Amino acid sequence: MTQLLKLALRNIFRHRGRTAMTLASVVFGVVALILAGGFIEDTIVETGEATIRSNTGHVQVTRAGYREFGSQQPERYLIEDVASLRRTMQAAPGAEDVMFRLAFSGLLGNGRTDWAIVGEGVEPDREARLASYITVIEGRRMTDRDAFGMMIGAGVAQALKLAPGDTANLLVSTPGGATNLLDFEIVGVFQTFSKDYDARAVRIALPAAQELLATPGAHLGVMLLEKTAATEAVAAALGRALHGQGFEIRTWVELDAFYNQTVTLYRQQFGFLTVIILAMLLLSVSNTVNIGIFERVSEFGTMMAIGNRPNRVFGLIVTESLCLGVIGSLLGVALGAALALWISTVGIPMPPPPNADKGYISKILVVPEILLLACVIGIAAAVLASLLPALKVSRMDIADALRQGV
Repeated sequence: MTQLLKLALRNIFRHRGRTAMTLASVVFGVVALILAGGFIEDTIVETGEATIRSNTGHVQVTRAGYREFGSQQPERYLIEDVASLRRTMQAAPGAEDVMFRLAFSGLLGNGRTDWAIVGEGVEPDREARLASYITVIEGRRMTDRDAFGMMIGAGVAQALKLAPGDTANLLVSTPGGATNLLDFEIVGVFQTFSKDYDARAVRIALPAAQELLATPGAHLGVMLLEKTAATEAVAAALGRALHGQGFEIRTWVELDAFYNQTVTLYRQQFGFLTVIILAMLLLSVSNTVNIGIFERVSEFGTMMAIGNRPNRVFGLIVTESLCLGVIGSLLGVALGAALALWISTVGIPMPPPPNADKGYISKILVVPEILLLACVIGIAAAVLASLLPALKVSRMDIADALRQGV
């Protein structure tokens, strides 16, 4: 086997022109796969982070049944002991911050017309650490000092012609069935990745929302974690800590159906792209391998004439292709990773996704799994491309093979 490998490497470097053509085909396919896979992975990661950092956080805790029935009877699903739940959530491993929200719906008026809104009472300073994907397009972010300040979505601002500094009145129904009205000052207009959310969303301080709704509680607790990868582990630990207390725990993946659909779509696209690149590699590599092998038919005939068995000739041809695949794949991985890092430093400007107003700067991630996949595909393409011509040459009559050199 060692002699076969040495002979294969010697033949590779002896036929430099054909070797260069084969290596170029393998390198091109591997680089294309790395760049395409890295781009898709970055899109998936950015979509997930936008979901987390715009609204959901990493983990949410609510009363059991709130997701299904809370819109009809929100007062039945209030978390009353907020302080105790906050301590439990903050004790979870990997928790960076915990914040609570009180959801409500109502009418926002500018003195001339009203607009149906979906609002949240939030803890502004804590939310500022979470909401890094919320862009303030006018005014500023709300702080804990804004007792009766309000941030509104871009769609709400456009519908009611409101701007920072204006006053708006918010009318809601309390859990007891009464109506309550408070005036708020618009401090900022925000924009997220969801146009529909921006068209109805308003945010006020949690104490103001509790006063407006005449309740001391909140509807959900939101956790911000140090690492997104730890989401499932933290959710499981929190589930054990709150077992039997009537709480429901959901991760950001469970809360965002759009993200799951996006991931499924991109995974399928990448799988189809992988098949296409493998087919292209097989065609291009087989072309150069075929030319190289059939130009050397007399050489293989001489090997069989001096006593080498056909299976040794077959093994030599496949080993040469294997070496070409390994060398080309390693070169392709190195070049692909370098290009991915360079492109990521520059960034790729992308248009807004569907149902969004904001574009973003995409990168190409260097993902170990994709590097390994690209390397395996490059090697597999080179080996598979050599099997049929190697089988044909090894089965040729020795006289016919020697005649090719005359």
